[in-house]
Amino acid sequence: MAPGHIAFRAHQRHVVTCLQFDGDKILTGSDDTNINVYDTRTGQLRTRLEGHEGGVWALEYDGNVLVSGSTDRSVRVWDVERGVCSQVFHGHTSTVRCLQILQPAEVGRYSNGQPIIMPKEALILTGSRDSTLRIWRLPRAGDAPYVPPGPASAEVECPYFVRVLAGHQHSVRAIAAHGDTLVSGSYDCTVRVWRISTGETVHRLQGHTQKVYSVVLDHARRRCISGSMDNLVKVWSLDTGAALFNLEGHTSLVGLMDLSHDRLVSAAADSTLRVWDPQHGECLSVLSAHTGAITCFQHDEQKVISGADRTVKMWNMQTGDFVRDLLTDLSGVWQVKFDERRCVAAVQRNGMTYIEVLDFGASRDAFCPERLGRRVVVDGLGHEVDELLQGFGFEEPPLIPPPAPPPAA
Repeated sequence: MAPGHIAFRAHQRHVVTCLQFDGDKILTGSDDTNINVYDTRTGQLRTRLEGHEGGVWALEYDGNVLVSGSTDRSVRVWDVERGVCSQVFHGHTSTVRCLQILQPAEVGRYSNGQPIIMPKEALILTGSRDSTLRIWRLPRAGDAPYVPPGPASAEVECPYFVRVLAGHQHSVRAIAAHGDTLVSGSYDCTVRVWRISTGETVHRLQGHTQKVYSVVLDHARRRCISGSMDNLVKVWSLDTGAALFNLEGHTSLVGLMDLSHDRLVSAAADSTLRVWDPQHGECLSVLSAHTGAITCFQHDEQKVISGADRTVKMWNMQTGDFVRDLLTDLSGVWQVKFDERRCVAAVQRNGMTYIEVLDFGASRDAFCPERLGRRVVVDGLGHEVDELLQGFGFEEPPLIPPPAPPPAA
């Protein structure tokens, strides 16, 4: 059965730098400084989160709490439903390039059988072009707003600030964390392993000869994995800091990696993706049909969906075979994500940025049968429009201003 397919204009002609979604909402961050919140089912623009003074380069949400990082050097915490910024954290002196919300997780058990939980409370981890990482406590619902007057505010006065992790000599490009372990990859060609609870460097992993662009944490095997501009993927021991083996085959920058469903997938500027057995480092398949650098991908145990050049493609995870094109005739692909029902992509068509939503469960719902298999363009209110007749600003709905945040206690 053909999927439902809605598309809507987003962020005018700007790049969508980050995207996350669930069955209720789609959040997009852009270099236009804004974060947009859309209705997943209809495409309606619910709200626009405004406040950053530079492009948004990282975001992650957990429930109703969204955290974003920007070229304006700040980290902002938002109440998504109310559409307001509740906290602003200063301290970084250059672009906040990557971030992660780290929730407490069981990392072992004490001798009496009680679980060891780390970290003790939810944290925000950020990496910046200023070469440092920073740790903040994640605000909880009901916490007092914290919006200091400007970047000059003393970092130590912030009630959410925990510590700075210093050691890298160049931009921090990627981070991955679990429990009490944080791994960072940097343009200084090194990977660092940190103990979050103390801020100490556990290992400084040297071996890459060019910038490190991607890292993943294989905490079950006590390993971390890094991808670099030197074309290599390296697997490291978290216990000893030793390089265990190299995953060779890419012929250009390895900019993206993900470890999920016991498969490691790497994506490179050489137009290919590679599927690896993370235990032994065996290359199980090479996904080769794109004609340009891979810009985004996601995988599960059955499929890989990737974006590059003018298409979004689906691959069979088990065999490595190309299955089909999900989107074609694009002029760029910024982001792609999927869940058990939908695939959401941020793309460029004819110089304009669109969010495309493919709904493979639409036929089971009360979805208009005549819409199935047809790309339906909607405006900011979620109403179908003629794409050729769209006027300037059609994506803007009559947003109701969000309520003002409560006064600080």
